[in-house]
Amino acid sequence: MNSASLWFIFIDSLLINNFVLAVFLGICPFLGVSGKLDTASRMGAAVVFVMLVSSALTYGINLLLVHLDAEYLRIISYIVVIASTVQLVEMFIKKKSPALFRALGIYLPLITTNCAVLGVAMFQTIRDYNFVQSIVFSLGAGLGFTLALVIMSGIREQLNLSDVPNAAKGTAVALMVAGILSMAFMGFAGLGSN
Repeated sequence: MNSASLWFIFIDSLLINNFVLAVFLGICPFLGVSGKLDTASRMGAAVVFVMLVSSALTYGINLLLVHLDAEYLRIISYIVVIASTVQLVEMFIKKKSPALFRALGIYLPLITTNCAVLGVAMFQTIRDYNFVQSIVFSLGAGLGFTLALVIMSGIREQLNLSDVPNAAKGTAVALMVAGILSMAFMGFAGLGSN
């Protein structure tokens, strides 16, 4: 069992090893949905919810698979849980906010294949977190994902109002900003050392 404190697990997944800017998982929705602050924050909330639910369920599934000596079924089981959770979120958003459903477009169902969500489930298993640690880890990872989306969307909204050279408009400037943000988040690596 991992004996790391809950506070360290939370800060580690939120800032030090941010899934988008330090571990480089979940780049597709990060670049695709970070055009508008409103859409990015709502996508972040959906990812936080999916990460929390899938983390809790995959913790229980892992215990069952270890008990049955069937650890080889982890990945496929985790994917089924994540896909089911995303389907529930997608149906809820489509029913409650059709405008948000259209704004998120293809990126909402792509949460199913978002490697950050699967990464949370795999990392909590590899790190041997208990249930509470798993929930704190997934909450930190989800909020870190949201933080990265919100920061990027705020910058991109400002860039849309700025005079950017034609050669750097669109994807080029988004990738440059993502690289600079990633380097900035590397500064948090010092928080993890003793």
